[in-house]
Amino acid sequence: MIGAGDRAWRTTTASAALVIPVALGVMAAGLAYGAWPALTDAGASLVTSRVWDPSRGAFGAGAALAGTLVTSVLAVFIAAPLGVATALVTVEMAGPRLSRVLASLSDLLAAIPSVVYGLWGAAVLVPLLREQVVPLLRPLGAWVPFFAGPAYGPSLLAATLLLALMILPYVTAVSREVIAAVPASQREAALALGATRWEVVRDAVLPGARTGIFGGVALALGRALGETMAVTMVIGNRHDWSWSLLSPGYTLSSLLANEFGEASGDQHLAALMAVALLLLIVTLLVNAIARGLVRTVRSGAPSLEVSR
Repeated sequence: MIGAGDRAWRTTTASAALVIPVALGVMAAGLAYGAWPALTDAGASLVTSRVWDPSRGAFGAGAALAGTLVTSVLAVFIAAPLGVATALVTVEMAGPRLSRVLASLSDLLAAIPSVVYGLWGAAVLVPLLREQVVPLLRPLGAWVPFFAGPAYGPSLLAATLLLALMILPYVTAVSREVIAAVPASQREAALALGATRWEVVRDAVLPGARTGIFGGVALALGRALGETMAVTMVIGNRHDWSWSLLSPGYTLSSLLANEFGEASGDQHLAALMAVALLLLIVTLLVNAIARGLVRTVRSGAPSLEVSR
């Protein structure tokens, strides 16, 4: 028999759990209501068009959408292997004292405000890319379109590298915890079979931790998609799209940060609300896909098998 205390506890926890979907629904409904005039007027051109000119009533966020996806995905591809490698060194190879130092430094990166990252990117990273790195990449532009064209300094490449640095501690922290949670018996079993340290990591540690690692990468991708201030300070903020990473670009979040406070009319404001709704939808879709991948990885996780 369920007592009054149990019923009260169940009601309280269920109500608390409902806060998240209700808040998400209210947010989406508010954005959709504000964006409705732009959605009915622009339609699909809001996503497909690259022309954003409020003075002519043209609101195409295609270039900003492409910039958001490209910089975020490339940043994850850079940060994921670095973060997992750092976690492996921290848990599997470093001594207790060095492990604590590396973990503290990694966590400290996550505590740095975004505007500090942005200032560092504008003052250090952008000049470094323009003066040292881009001259080395420019000859590749004849064969690789991603490095073609002039170097402006603020660019998609600068935003990608800065995002990779910002999401690195998230990948590292989650990977470190899930790697440490792998039972010691799996490592001992692999060592008993004559495995080397590398084989222990490859065949015992990573298979047991890869579901959590994928979850950490998904968390980092969501963080990258929504980053605003730091990206705004280094990406160049140009309403255009180029396949060259050396060119300036735009993201959905930087578009909102730059123009929302200076919206010139009701249609302009509605278009910005539509951009915010688009960013919310993209973030939810990416996270849904990531969760699906995590479930796939979990269901296909192999049993411990050390190859010699």
